[in-house]
Amino acid sequence: MNSDEDIRQEAQEQPAVSGGQDGARQETKARDAMRNVTEEDAPLSAGLTFRKILGGDFLTAEALRRQIGVIILIAFITMIYVSNRYSCQQDMVEIEQLKEKLKDAKYKALASMSELTEMCRESNVLEMLKNNEDSVLQIPTQPPYIINIPVNE
Repeated sequence: MNSDEDIRQEAQEQPAVSGGQDGARQETKARDAMRNVTEEDAPLSAGLTFRKILGGDFLTAEALRRQIGVIILIAFITMIYVSNRYSCQQDMVEIEQLKEKLKDAKYKALASMSELTEMCRESNVLEMLKNNEDSVLQIPTQPPYIINIPVNE
């Protein structure tokens, strides 16, 4: 910025010489310098060009002040997006862990049911009764009796 101010001061201090080519050249240089200074200080045009974006001209303080609400909104939405994704990933990890626990519980229940079915079979019950001598229960040697009760009508 100092160079721009220096150029302005030089252009104002130099007297305009109306005679000769040196005076015309100096006057032209002064006008060009003033034009360059005023072009650089001019506000951004409404349209953004690729050159302005690559050059970073759109990142001036005035443009950022005008767009601060949009920038804050974008930052807020980005934070919500990241936190939502993190939350979903945590839920997915928990779901996978619960699926593994459910699978283990199903296998244990199936194994227990199989053992119980095996122990309740008649042949196994009879074998346990034979091996247990102090049991009062005996295996019947005679078929059951059928008792007919007459019905009074």
